[in-house]
Amino acid sequence: MKRILFSLYGLLVVVLSFAQTNELERVSPESVGVSSDDVAAMMDALMAYDQTSVHSVMVLRHGKVIAESYPAPFAPEYKHTLYSTSKTFTSVAVGIAISENRLRLTDRVVTFFPEWVPDTISDNLANMTVRDLLIMSSGIEPDWEMRNVTDRWIPTWFRKEVKPQGKDFKYDSIDTYLLSAIVSRVTGMKLIDYLRDRVFSHMNIRDVEWQLSPEGFNTGGWGLYIQPESMAKFGQMLLDGGCWEGRQLVPAEWVKEMMKKQMENGAEGYGYQMWVCEYPTAARADGAFGQYIIVVPEKDVVVVVTQCSTLGGEYYRRPIWELVRKMKNAPLPESKASAKIKKKLSSYVLPPAGGKKKPSVKIPSKSFSLSDNHYGWKSLSFAQDGDVLTMNITHTDGNTTPVRLGYREWKTTESRAVPVYSVLARGRFTDITGPFHIAGTYGWERDGGLNIVLHFVDWVTRLDMKATFSGGKVEFTIVENNQNWKFNLKGE
Repeated sequence: MKRILFSLYGLLVVVLSFAQTNELERVSPESVGVSSDDVAAMMDALMAYDQTSVHSVMVLRHGKVIAESYPAPFAPEYKHTLYSTSKTFTSVAVGIAISENRLRLTDRVVTFFPEWVPDTISDNLANMTVRDLLIMSSGIEPDWEMRNVTDRWIPTWFRKEVKPQGKDFKYDSIDTYLLSAIVSRVTGMKLIDYLRDRVFSHMNIRDVEWQLSPEGFNTGGWGLYIQPESMAKFGQMLLDGGCWEGRQLVPAEWVKEMMKKQMENGAEGYGYQMWVCEYPTAARADGAFGQYIIVVPEKDVVVVVTQCSTLGGEYYRRPIWELVRKMKNAPLPESKASAKIKKKLSSYVLPPAGGKKKPSVKIPSKSFSLSDNHYGWKSLSFAQDGDVLTMNITHTDGNTTPVRLGYREWKTTESRAVPVYSVLARGRFTDITGPFHIAGTYGWERDGGLNIVLHFVDWVTRLDMKATFSGGKVEFTIVENNQNWKFNLKGE
């Protein structure tokens, strides 16, 4: 018994050591000049948006957490893929490398990859600099399919037409990928290992992974996988000019340049892999489907959001700016609202699948072989046990995941299979270890249709599925990530 208890204790220590939650100080909003009613209004507004599933929200003021919410089935310990929010982390690595005299803004990009440069190169390619990549002005037209169809990203990219740099803003994740590769070339380390050594280890950020390209470099412009509180720490470090707990991790001048307009982009402006915000002095790391680290020096505020949203970002950020504008420079009296805000923020639940508990049709007791699909699902079957419906998914690698679906409540299943992912780049899960988790609910419609909602809770993806059973066959209509298009999947 003692041996078992000791083993369980050891396992608990390991789990907690990677959870890395509740490390930042928590205080009431009023203690730092923020109304709890205003916090509640912001969160209610974010949750109310159509085509949006909020996964986490954290608000920091003066370095302290004043509000946080993880609507069920999400939780603070789950990591999240960041899409282009990853770019800001890459920029920090570039700045540190420059401060260590390993790199200069004016260095020519082609000099770092002599083995992949064409025999004949244009003047524009020869003139492309590190700074051109930072401000998304490489002169190369973005090709978002390239990474999906070849393992040779850099040599393929070098063979594209190159226009003069510095004139046009062309947002391209491959620009940032080149920055990651350059950092690796000048340091002899993968980008994530360089950041671990220079930044993450000093901030107690350990539970972090980054996708690796077929060429052996971290993807840079996407693919970082990290917890919300670690995102908040990183944002606070930027807010404090690259300083963490009295230690200067990133040169203050570099952080200032990151957050300053360096390039016109037809909107607020673009810095070094950060977006200049509509709010004065604010800048943000910004990823697809609404992943944010927002830094507001004027108000000494950091806001972190992870979600699955297809709304326009400027529209979605309005409630955040409303909260920031109302913040005061002195503490406010504690109120009934301040006593209730923590409970309110912990009570949010994402909507479950609609419908009733009992089916109006009988599900065939068979395994349905599925048509070809990009999910890697080979077949599936269903089994009902009380209020829980289990969807057994057999993947193309032969493994099966029994996904538990709750009726009007979320059930979460651990899976060794990689999650559904909108990025189709070659080698897209390399160096991402898992396991992953799938939360699901179900409900039956009167016409016999089965509604299923799945959230890949430590990734980003949402699937809204409707199954129709007829003649021993099943057909799914699937909406991915709240988008306005549908995918059909058949099984028999």
